[in-house]
Amino acid sequence: MRDERLFPLFEPLDSLSGVGPKLKPALERLAGGEHVWDLLLHLPERWVDRRVRPSIEETEFGEVATVKGEVHAYHPPYNEKSPHRVQLYDGTGFLTLAFFRADGRWLQGQFPIGKERVVSGRIEDYRGERQMTHPDYIVDPAREALPPAVEPIYGLTAGLTNKRVHGFVEQALQRVPDDLPEWADTGLVEAKRWPAFKEALQWLHTPETYDEEKFALARERLAYDEALARESAFALARMARKRRSAPSVPRAEERIAELLRALPFAPTGAQSRAFDQISEDMSGTSPMRRMLQGDVGAGKTLVGAMAAVQAAAGGFQSAFMAPTEVLARQQYETLNKLLSPLGYSVAALSGRDKGTVRESTLMGLADGSIQIIAGTHALFQEAVRFRNLGLVIVDEQHRFGVADRMKLAGKAKSPHMLVMSATPIPRTLAQAVNGDLDVSILDEKPAGRKPVETRALPDTRMDEVVDAVGRAISRGERVFWVCPKVDVDDDDSTAVGRHAMLSKQLNVPVGLVHGRLKAAEKDSALENFRTGATRVLVATTVIEVGVDVPEATIMVIERAEGFGLAQLHQLRGRVGRGDKPSYCLLLYRPPLGDMARERIETLRRTDDGFEIAEADFKLRGPGDILGLRQAGATDYRVIDLSEDAALLAIAAKDAEALVTSDPDLESVRGRALRLVREMMVPRLLS
Repeated sequence: MRDERLFPLFEPLDSLSGVGPKLKPALERLAGGEHVWDLLLHLPERWVDRRVRPSIEETEFGEVATVKGEVHAYHPPYNEKSPHRVQLYDGTGFLTLAFFRADGRWLQGQFPIGKERVVSGRIEDYRGERQMTHPDYIVDPAREALPPAVEPIYGLTAGLTNKRVHGFVEQALQRVPDDLPEWADTGLVEAKRWPAFKEALQWLHTPETYDEEKFALARERLAYDEALARESAFALARMARKRRSAPSVPRAEERIAELLRALPFAPTGAQSRAFDQISEDMSGTSPMRRMLQGDVGAGKTLVGAMAAVQAAAGGFQSAFMAPTEVLARQQYETLNKLLSPLGYSVAALSGRDKGTVRESTLMGLADGSIQIIAGTHALFQEAVRFRNLGLVIVDEQHRFGVADRMKLAGKAKSPHMLVMSATPIPRTLAQAVNGDLDVSILDEKPAGRKPVETRALPDTRMDEVVDAVGRAISRGERVFWVCPKVDVDDDDSTAVGRHAMLSKQLNVPVGLVHGRLKAAEKDSALENFRTGATRVLVATTVIEVGVDVPEATIMVIERAEGFGLAQLHQLRGRVGRGDKPSYCLLLYRPPLGDMARERIETLRRTDDGFEIAEADFKLRGPGDILGLRQAGATDYRVIDLSEDAALLAIAAKDAEALVTSDPDLESVRGRALRLVREMMVPRLLS
């Protein structure tokens, strides 16, 4: 039940005076929600200092300024395209006000010669003199109030003005209770010099003075409140999970040793450490929720296979879920190759399976004769029944919603769950992104894996690149060719256009895959390339993750300057998986901008995904870094990941300590914490 003190904040936006049926949808779009509280979380992007300046002479070109002066002259336009001009003078200098397509009689009424006026707007340089075009404010100081000393400026949407939004926000502020208790640690609040919660909102939305330090402290305070709310929700989820019982899957040292002896290589130290953590979780009596995060080619599937062996040795089934048909088949082939020779029963299930094959697989899952299954969304269909599902492994987890993962977990009573991602993220963000998951990191590459040689070339050398691709094909190798767009008339670097060109010039079967194709068509194109039916695959970034073709030795990326650093790294990871030298050719359209040059240089310098993730974060900020938006990791209202990583870490420790000492949140501070969680993270409470 929501605390009744918060009822006014969770009323609909049309409960505000002046918000009718026409404005309500626009205001909901702007606020990112339907409640009054959502509007208060739409914070100003900046603030304009509207205080009256001491003199016109002290103003500078390019700044927004408010000045007072006497109307010195009025000059009508000398042709249709020229403006009306009004000159103000204050004893120190002149300011010309320019008005295009204005009513001359109205202007003369607004600016009588010899009368004092206050105007506010941007000071421009017009032939070396100060000019203000269409002032934001025109005030007669003898009759009207001056402009606000500080004006918050909001991001807007069609149909809304800044003045109107600010008026609605002022109404909304009246609904914030005055008696909200302090939920943050009081020592931290004092040390950081933060205002109280309501005061922080007032500093941002209705500041009395222009004070950048106060704006920063108020925003930081609200960011911490959001961090604390999220981290306490995660801490409570972890505690609730520990209270649930799950089947204990004992360690299986001999079976794991048998698997490792059969490998042609030794696992890396990182793989061994990660599996030890997973094995310990599985042998416990509460359900494992662990993220296995590793760079491209770090060997996540082997770790997953080791976990499946432990499950099978304990009499439990394992389900590997992949986001696409091709990745599910690929995973099945890898697991089958690793585990079938050791006597484990491995099968695959996807939408492609029909008739007796499907029925046989469903029977094997139901009677337990199939121990390990690799599949797509088909795994959580109603008809799929497991005899004793003990382990769920979700590959490329950011491609699935939480609901998808839970559907598969619902096939058994509290199975252990391992989610795997080939998307490294900056270590500073791991806590923020992974929420209530424990994290294991694979930060070593298997021995013997050859680095991919990365070269940057202007697209004026396209003919040389096509010739190199032809030579690789004649050696029996395969080539990825990535384009930024599917098909745009005025751009030749498109997948459809490049597919036609390469088909003609290379005279070999060339595949094409992009996001507009149906799922079955995409799967068919990827499968043809994997089996060698096509030797070149022209694609958009749909091949970014997971496709494993050891024969592919060249990755060409057109218009590389337009891709994010982490995305380029993921694409590069599609080659270098076999025993032949591999190359990534970054084709760019000159001239290169500074940021694009830095991205490409970083990629040439290192193949460490975590280092690249850190560099990408510094270059681009949080944005949609590494697909985190799809993962639901950047749905913050106030938190800025590029600034607030340290706050998240502090909040995580604070929330863990509070929830541990007060798991039912019945203390004074615990009850206060419930309030901020209701406001800041209502979606995490469901």
